[in-house]
Amino acid sequence: MKSIDKVIVIVPAAGIGKRMQANCPKQYLTINGESVLTHTLTRLLSHPLIAKVVLALGADDQYFSDTSIATHPDIIRVIGGKERVDSVLSGLKAVDSKEFPWVLVHDAARPCVTHHDISQLISQCLESDCGGILATPVRDTMKRGVVQSDNHRTINNTVEREELWHALTPQMYKSEELTHAIEQGLSEARKITDEASAIELQGLPSLLVPASSDNIKITHPDDLALAEFYLTRQANN
Repeated sequence: MKSIDKVIVIVPAAGIGKRMQANCPKQYLTINGESVLTHTLTRLLSHPLIAKVVLALGADDQYFSDTSIATHPDIIRVIGGKERVDSVLSGLKAVDSKEFPWVLVHDAARPCVTHHDISQLISQCLESDCGGILATPVRDTMKRGVVQSDNHRTINNTVEREELWHALTPQMYKSEELTHAIEQGLSEARKITDEASAIELQGLPSLLVPASSDNIKITHPDDLALAEFYLTRQANN
């Protein structure tokens, strides 16, 4: 297996999280007295293979400077963009690909990712010399819906769930390869929802690395309580 001394992580955190129905961006809502973003950054920076985090913030961010982690020496701040992909590209431009040939990208609102899963992703990507993502297999029956003229949704058909996966983060790719894939995709006005989708557009493979179901993304108000439960359980293990 190939080895590297350290990796760098890009955390896009310029979003406003409209679905949370909150007065501040979701990454600044608190769990046990600390912001979601603080929990996420602390989890990443405490991993032995993670050297630095490039944090892409909104140009008018008024919250991060008040967090307990704002002065951490291993956090590099950059200005994010309108969409997630713009923030990731801004972060990539701050990465020295010679020093960090591989880069991880992790959602700001995923504070419960485990060190074990991060290590598994890094190990498998290096061993195969191929980028990849953390993911969990779909367990529920999947339905494709259709919107009717009265704006109600009905079931169109059942989607076979075999080999369907929920894409999580971190996602890990070679720094130069990911930068090129995103720039190429944007130049062609292609839809890029995560790093893997940019890589797919280039016809390149990505590993699926099974991950813990703890690794939820805080999107709706109810997710805060669930994240608090997972963080408390992890701390007690």
